[in-house]
Amino acid sequence: MSDLPHENDQPDPLDSFEEMIEAETTRDPDLAVIEAGSRTLRTQGGQPQADVPARPEDPEVDKALREVEAELATRWGETKLEPSVSRIAALMDVLGDPQRSYPSIHITGTNGKTSTARMIECLLGAFELRTGRYTSPHVQSITERISLDGAPVSAERFIETYQDIKPYIEMVDAAQEYRLSFFEVLTGMAYAAFADAPVDVAVVEVGMGGSWDATNVIDGDVAVVTPIGLDHTDRLGETTGEIAGEKAGVIKQGATVILAQQPVDAAQVLLKKAVEVDATVAREGLEFGVVARQVAVGGQMLTLRGLGGEYPEVYLPLHGAHQAHNAAVALAAVEAFFGVGAQRAEPLDIDTVRKAFAAVSSPGRLEVVRRSPTVVLDAAHNPAGAEAAAEAVREAFDFTRLIGVVGVSGDKNVRGLLEAFEPIFAEVVVTQNSSHRAMDADELAAIAVEVFGDERVQVEPRLPDALEAAITLAEEEGEFAGGGVLVTGSVITVGEARLLLGKG
Repeated sequence: MSDLPHENDQPDPLDSFEEMIEAETTRDPDLAVIEAGSRTLRTQGGQPQADVPARPEDPEVDKALREVEAELATRWGETKLEPSVSRIAALMDVLGDPQRSYPSIHITGTNGKTSTARMIECLLGAFELRTGRYTSPHVQSITERISLDGAPVSAERFIETYQDIKPYIEMVDAAQEYRLSFFEVLTGMAYAAFADAPVDVAVVEVGMGGSWDATNVIDGDVAVVTPIGLDHTDRLGETTGEIAGEKAGVIKQGATVILAQQPVDAAQVLLKKAVEVDATVAREGLEFGVVARQVAVGGQMLTLRGLGGEYPEVYLPLHGAHQAHNAAVALAAVEAFFGVGAQRAEPLDIDTVRKAFAAVSSPGRLEVVRRSPTVVLDAAHNPAGAEAAAEAVREAFDFTRLIGVVGVSGDKNVRGLLEAFEPIFAEVVVTQNSSHRAMDADELAAIAVEVFGDERVQVEPRLPDALEAAITLAEEEGEFAGGGVLVTGSVITVGEARLLLGKG
């Protein structure tokens, strides 16, 4: 079933999958465009990170970017889908199939996609390849979605790319029953920008599913499947096996497939698809994985087993066991891209690997944005993501009293998310973000009271007020005590909180 090297006397793959841990998660966040924050709180968080750009300083550029954003906003949003790749395929055709001009690594799964994509990008860049990365949704700026050489494209380049392909977009719109969607246009922009750069390799994250996702007009040399869980069940299926059937669409003829630890039914579906298309499979826990990990200052120290051998003393500046597993998946994907385990037996250069992982960042994923009290942002939006985040908080932070700020979308498993956080939150402040999909704060509070009890729930419909209230509650522990705040529930909530706390 696999052409890649693994230890002798391994058990049957499906039996082994039954013994693997449940799906790890980083958050496949809510889908929407984040509005700019209205004001800055008294608790400033410092300078914005380079990979989360602020609005353009030039008024003319900012105006032009807002005009592009307004035009994109007139299209179908990312939550309105028609299961077909016909429109994006038509756009690629009139553009001359730019997505065929470079090899690609295609990433699907329920949780961990963006963090894994960032790690893959860092590794490829460290080996002096020019990279393009396409991920979604964005934390603060729409330009984050399209990155070249590890950094989001500039506002000027984003605008230019849109204007360049706009006539072709309109041509396809006129010929199709439905206009191209918001996500389809952005996908076309990304593929065109990568070809124009040009890049040596594209790292592409699906928006939703796989088979009919707009990104699936590429033939990834390497297909990556991060942990699959229950999310978007109304569109993808009621079981992890059914969802895996949709996500298996990214596995193409003769590709190499990197499988993270999966539920048994999902693993069966993915392995069957790999056999059908003669794909080579590498499985976490068999051909690669995490050998050891220990908490370190600002992250964790890992020993990873890749397709070509062990990689000891790899520092990863991200928190949580789930991120260690993401790192193992990312390493295996890059090894597969370079032919390790197939055309070549020797591992990648260990110093280059260490350098790459040490440079990884993943905004909005257990990201510390303020101290005294410590404020952490995490875009967990489903129960599995919340469980992973809660466990990572227990492991990496010494909070004696943690206050939650939670704002969610109404179409999520809200009770399951709150139950996952209940053991670590002393109190929770429920709120809502600016999205039209946000659950009303009072409705969220009613569920929260059932989970936490009335005395542990506070309602602040405005996010700025919720942050102020949570910080005040955390400060009751005293300046040198262990009070903290965790903002979570949605990437929209996290993005807006990030702006309010001075990050961008």
